[in-house]
Amino acid sequence: MYQYFLNRRDLYIKILLGASGFICSLCVILIFLFLLKESFLVITGQELSLFFQKSWFPLEGQFNLIPILIASVLLTFGSIFLALPLGLLTAILERFFLKGLFKIIFRRIIEIYTGIPSVIFGFWGLMKLVPFINDFHPPGQSLLSGILILSLMIFPIISLNIMASVEMSPKHFYRVSESLGISRATYIWKILLPSLKGQIFSSSLLAIGRALGETMAVLMVCGNIVQVPGHLFDPVRSLTANIALEMSYATGEHRSALFLSGLVLFLLTLFLYMLSSFAEVERNE
Repeated sequence: MYQYFLNRRDLYIKILLGASGFICSLCVILIFLFLLKESFLVITGQELSLFFQKSWFPLEGQFNLIPILIASVLLTFGSIFLALPLGLLTAILERFFLKGLFKIIFRRIIEIYTGIPSVIFGFWGLMKLVPFINDFHPPGQSLLSGILILSLMIFPIISLNIMASVEMSPKHFYRVSESLGISRATYIWKILLPSLKGQIFSSSLLAIGRALGETMAVLMVCGNIVQVPGHLFDPVRSLTANIALEMSYATGEHRSALFLSGLVLFLLTLFLYMLSSFAEVERNE
């Protein structure tokens, strides 16, 4: 009798999880179809000429997304270029160089750090970072300020994921390394980090997704000028900032072009998810 109820309970849990997975998948598909439907007007009206116009001039019917897309990519990969080593060093510091109460406090600070609203980072960047950069090379609102703010926002994501991966790594590896006379630095750089390549890659993709979807912080510190930046001190506009700035008053093709921005952002995020899933499968094999 007990086995019968146990099997029934497992069946209910299986049905519940299957229904939850189906609903989540359906929501993603419906979001994609909605974005595609709302973008249809500008896609069919502009076709390939959309990518060969001068720039983003909604009043003139020009909706070239290429400068905005390039700015988003530069912001994202520039921030991960800074955040990845910072996240690695933070995780190594917590695991190997802090003990007892200091380690616990440091870990809690990093966890709290991830919960700080993005608008706080943007406000700090606007008040402190932008004037500082402006003293060296005006204007302070630029690609560089966006990269710096995003790197500060996403490095804790990498740190916490790598901390968890290091904690799950076989502890006897370190003890064996010590017994063989291998230094701590050699163990970290030659043994530990190469064994965590998959986890580091997955953590980086997660952080890239976070940076790619950020709106408020980049809107406040990047200057919001549609152009392909010639250097780090040029103002830029990201896809997310473009939507946030113009959706409230956009109509017709302009509104449709903003939904196309959202569709491009959705596809980029989907690509990152698929890449992360592929990396997970390769690591498990």
